[in-house]
Amino acid sequence: MFGSLQDYQVKWIRPDVIAGLTVWAVLVPEALAYATIAGVPPVVGLYAAVPSLILYAAAGSSRHLVVGPMSATAALSAAIIAPLAGADGGKYIALSAVLAVATGIVGLLAGLIRLGFIASFISEPVLKGFIVGLALTIIIGQVPKLFGVKKSEGNFFEQAWGVVRHLGDTDWRTLAVGLSSLAVVLGFKRWLPLIPGSLLAVLLGIVAVAVFGLEDKGVEIVGHIQSGLPSVGLPGGVGFDDYVDLLGPAVGVLLIGFAEGLGAAKTYAAKSGYEIDANRELLGLGAANLGAGLGSGMVVNGSLSKTAVNGGAGAKSQVSGLVVAALTVLTLLFLTGLFEKLPEATLAAVVIAAVVELVDIPALRRLYGVWTERLGSIYGPAARADFAAAIAAMTGVLLFDTLPGLVIGIGVSMLLLLYRASRPHVAALAKQGSLWVDAERQPELTTLPDVVVVRVEAGLFFANADHVKDGIEALCTETTRLVVLDAETSPFVDVSAAEMLLQLRDTLGRKGIDLRVARDIGQFRDTLRQSSGAGGVVGIYPTVSEALADTEESR
Repeated sequence: MFGSLQDYQVKWIRPDVIAGLTVWAVLVPEALAYATIAGVPPVVGLYAAVPSLILYAAAGSSRHLVVGPMSATAALSAAIIAPLAGADGGKYIALSAVLAVATGIVGLLAGLIRLGFIASFISEPVLKGFIVGLALTIIIGQVPKLFGVKKSEGNFFEQAWGVVRHLGDTDWRTLAVGLSSLAVVLGFKRWLPLIPGSLLAVLLGIVAVAVFGLEDKGVEIVGHIQSGLPSVGLPGGVGFDDYVDLLGPAVGVLLIGFAEGLGAAKTYAAKSGYEIDANRELLGLGAANLGAGLGSGMVVNGSLSKTAVNGGAGAKSQVSGLVVAALTVLTLLFLTGLFEKLPEATLAAVVIAAVVELVDIPALRRLYGVWTERLGSIYGPAARADFAAAIAAMTGVLLFDTLPGLVIGIGVSMLLLLYRASRPHVAALAKQGSLWVDAERQPELTTLPDVVVVRVEAGLFFANADHVKDGIEALCTETTRLVVLDAETSPFVDVSAAEMLLQLRDTLGRKGIDLRVARDIGQFRDTLRQSSGAGGVVGIYPTVSEALADTEESR
């Protein structure tokens, strides 16, 4: 418990308290805003923040990660709960808490059985595309509040068309408040990042409502926010079946939240010189969600933006998170009334400003640049797969909504994994001094006229055996008399691939070409010798040079 606080130094108290105050100023308005994305009352975001901050500090491994409501998981929560709750507002709130509890249970179980590696199964391009699509969907969902017009239902494009159709109904006062708030948040983030622009915009919006009587002139406000601490315990009004129904979706919420939070945690751990334990991160995220659900809250995860604020303000440990939790409790007890006059347009501006940085078009442009740069190269297929995967995940979210988009993203990740595993690079080698290097990368080097030295940059198994066989055969010419497979970069081989090598030996033999294996290691050597007698009929040599020398001697 509280392992991240081990070796705590007294001199860290001051920077931790300052960082806690800074993060609190950002967290309060954003928690209110993210709760609206999840479709629950704004105060639910504050309910979720307190236990999640405390329990993550107790179970997580990062000294800097700030956990709380976030846009991606809030949007996922809304997509999951809306079809189940229908028009029943009370059930909607209860099921949102149930989803947090279910996510917490899944996270704790995953951490206990050490499934921290699962984050690797969503590739970075897919995660990037999913987050971009999600951010665009969140933004278009907030635009009607910014303009004071009716929100349309449907996917991203249907909602965007709805905004266009209702532009004539724009309330100019609402638009003025919204755009001014957006300018304040983005302006301070750009030029005065140490000042919490979100909190300043919220306070200015509240003042504007009070001074100019905007509520009576058609500007929508947040309205009543219940003060005091939330009830603690299992959500009421739901049954055991609801928990079971939400366990599956909870896995998706956990996967996205874990991947996003782990990235933030590793970034700041690398800067400060300590290690992140992925399994403890699962435990920390699970405990945080369980606490949020039992505290009448919503799903939570690690926040890159608030973690950046925390680190930038000088935080040294999770004491800063505990300070944020204490200040949030004070906010619930004494300051909720202040936020009741908050304009909905200002809240929408805070959301848009928070997620607009997630629309990482430069990252997609880089993926596209890699695609076009390598289109004709040996790595072209992999580069195309990266860009196509990102676009597929993004399009899935924009067209089919958040949850189907997540499923498409995970499916594309799995297909991308299988694609790359089944199509390793088969390189013809040329000698450079005492080394054998990729001839295509070193075109100035000459290769032997009747010998092909080849390297497969992956283990050999059933999924890539045919591709490797075809690749080696394609490198042979009419003058080729010997093929040497440099197996140093192939750490393993299965029975199917060993059979492939036997078939390749026979195919090449009919053309008068000898097949030899050099520098086989460990499991590769063992399987090759045990499978179908292949070891007895395929020449195995310690080095490429010895395989070639044996040919010269036989001549």
